[in-house]
Amino acid sequence: MTPVDKASLYEDKKFVEALRKVAPGSLLREGLSYILQAGTGGLIVVTSSHKLRALAEGGVKINCPFRPTLLYELAKMDGAIFVDKEITRIISANTFLVPDETIYSEETGTRHRAAQRFAQQTGEMTIAISQRRSTVTLYVGDKKHVLDNIATVLNKASQALQTLEKYKTALDRVLVELSVRELEDLVTIYDVVRVVQRTEMVLRIVREIEYYIIELGIEGRLLEMQLRELEDSINEGLMVIRDYYRDKEIRSEKEVLFRLGKFSSMEILNLGNVSNALGYGLNISAVDEYLVPRGYRILTKTHRLPRPVIENLVNTFSNLRTIIQAPHEKLTAVEGMGDVRAEKLKEGLKLLRNQLIFDLH
Repeated sequence: MTPVDKASLYEDKKFVEALRKVAPGSLLREGLSYILQAGTGGLIVVTSSHKLRALAEGGVKINCPFRPTLLYELAKMDGAIFVDKEITRIISANTFLVPDETIYSEETGTRHRAAQRFAQQTGEMTIAISQRRSTVTLYVGDKKHVLDNIATVLNKASQALQTLEKYKTALDRVLVELSVRELEDLVTIYDVVRVVQRTEMVLRIVREIEYYIIELGIEGRLLEMQLRELEDSINEGLMVIRDYYRDKEIRSEKEVLFRLGKFSSMEILNLGNVSNALGYGLNISAVDEYLVPRGYRILTKTHRLPRPVIENLVNTFSNLRTIIQAPHEKLTAVEGMGDVRAEKLKEGLKLLRNQLIFDLH
């Protein structure tokens, strides 16, 4: 069993759901807090499956509504407490778990070893509360996670948020530089992969912060608001991928994101890897090879064109260069454009170019 890898958190929805159930503000977390404060320890199995009774012996049937105070009282007994998946009922208490003893466990305590083996054998959620160490350990399948106290998680989240702000500033800078080059028709592979690389790095920090938000429960609401304020650049960075992925090699921007997500922290620093993920191969030294964007990102920044109209423009003209050079009558012929929007588009592109040059300097 291995500690949770934050980078792959969202690949395990079952673990995420389990983490939500023990987050601050939940009834289960309240019950766990009572047990910790009393220093009694405990073992809890969260499941609605009757088939698992074969892996348990004895116990007292409770079958009553879940209450945090009752969970605390029942934890004074030696065995495990069975709770349903919705955390609405306590099924039984003082039940002894008998998982397969051949399953490897690195735990030393009897309670934790039983919880770990039971989780691995059944895939269910188990919780072990240590009386001696005053810690809560969550097991879900082959994943293990020791719950930190709220202050510790908040501190980690604040540090991650500060890092995100620095990364976002760097991303904003290269996005402005790319926009200027797009409007001047001077974009190279290097310009694109640099933006995509920084976008992926920002995304990884965002995922880590989202992990902390889940673990914080109601205590993470302010952190979530701060995170949402920083997400505009991410959406713009994702549109760069949509503008430039090589459609002969890649089917969609989602495939690019999947490829990028497979890179380690060191591999993502290699621009050749990013170029390869976009479908251009590992070699980005050919700076004389200019690229032309499809135009999705720049068009969203001009005159607030509706998405269907932007789609129609790109489908009609194929790329931003052709759209910029298109005469008025051809623009008005695109479904959803008309005279007013065509005129506003031309004006918007000019204003955008001036604003971007000003921002750059």
